[in-house]
Amino acid sequence: MLSDFSLYQILTIALVFVWTGFVRTGLGFGGAALGLPLMLFVHNNPLLWLPIIAVHLLFFSGLTLLNRLHNVDWQYLRHSSIYIIPPAIIGVFGLVNLPVLWLNSFIYSVTLLYGFTWLFNRGIESHHVWADRGLLVLGGYIAGISLSGAPLMVAVYMHNVSKYKLRDTLFVLWFILVSIKMTTFIALSVDLHFLTALALLPIAAIGHLVGLKAHDAIMRNDLLFKRWIGGGLVAVSVLGLWQLVSKHAQDL
Repeated sequence: MLSDFSLYQILTIALVFVWTGFVRTGLGFGGAALGLPLMLFVHNNPLLWLPIIAVHLLFFSGLTLLNRLHNVDWQYLRHSSIYIIPPAIIGVFGLVNLPVLWLNSFIYSVTLLYGFTWLFNRGIESHHVWADRGLLVLGGYIAGISLSGAPLMVAVYMHNVSKYKLRDTLFVLWFILVSIKMTTFIALSVDLHFLTALALLPIAAIGHLVGLKAHDAIMRNDLLFKRWIGGGLVAVSVLGLWQLVSKHAQDL
């Protein structure tokens, strides 16, 4: 698949996958949410990128958890999965069946929301059990349709799981959700681009290793880091939506 792109595009793809690997382990979530909007500038079909992201997430989350399963809050994971997994499955079918224009508009709109909340330090919060459940359901659906639902679910997990167990518990959740998505892809004969995912694995590993080393520093400067990221997400999302509107107008 990479042979279909120019050298400039291949370098761009490599940088984006370094970035997704860094975010995934640096924050403990958000690799897809912060990487997919950038990938859509290279190729606008999410079904090209999501299987590759999914393979990487399975590999790196499994690698990280190899000796960390004792540090997972299994009780809350089981409890929350009741609200997350069913809408996630519905979201996967939406990903496979919805038009690309709708999917990309959805992805950029969700990313724009995340960008504004981080830029203005207006974190997604929940202080009621019904709000928790609503965020988990919505996050599960968005994770199913685009793997970008992490910030919504993290908002709930942060005040229900000890901060010392949070990242490892989230990694198990991502592993479960991505396993469901990949199983559905296989059942529906979606091209997984497995060889491309393997080719990009060493590239993503660079970001993964840097993220592991930077995790503690990022957590100490969480608000500043997210504000910078939020500003970038707003700019990328606005540009992406503008391109979609312009292209749609030309096609009319």
